[in-house]
Amino acid sequence: MDKMNATMSSVERRALKARAHALKPVVTVSGAGLTESVLAEIDRCLAHHELIKIRVFGDDRAARETLLESVCAGTGAQAVQHIGKILVVHRAKPPERPAPAARGARATGKAKRSLAKRPVRKRRPDWLAGSSPADSRRIGTTKRAPPRPAKRASRMR
Repeated sequence: MDKMNATMSSVERRALKARAHALKPVVTVSGAGLTESVLAEIDRCLAHHELIKIRVFGDDRAARETLLESVCAGTGAQAVQHIGKILVVHRAKPPERPAPAARGARATGKAKRSLAKRPVRKRRPDWLAGSSPADSRRIGTTKRAPPRPAKRASRMR
């Protein structure tokens, strides 16, 4: 297992273990072992999730170690952790290229100017919700903070 983790630092492995702690196994390898369809499903899950848990049914620890090595070799993933019958595997997604901009997707200068000329409507505070603008002139301003609630009288002993 140490040979496969040669490119992964211990700090990265620790962070991946922490992320994997809350995950549930997404692939189960039964007594039939690692078949092509199971390996294809592991590859699909790695492409979608990057970090997955695999549950292996079988009591032989050495068989689980070889299974982990063959999964990593078959999918190009790296082994993160092997605890009991649970294997944790990681494969980073390749960086995505930005999609080319569609024609006409960018706003023209005319559209930008028309948006800038629109008046901004100010929202009235919730505590003035039912009052009219004339009431706000009498109060002084609509930006006044709501009145504080009265303090509770302390108990007499």
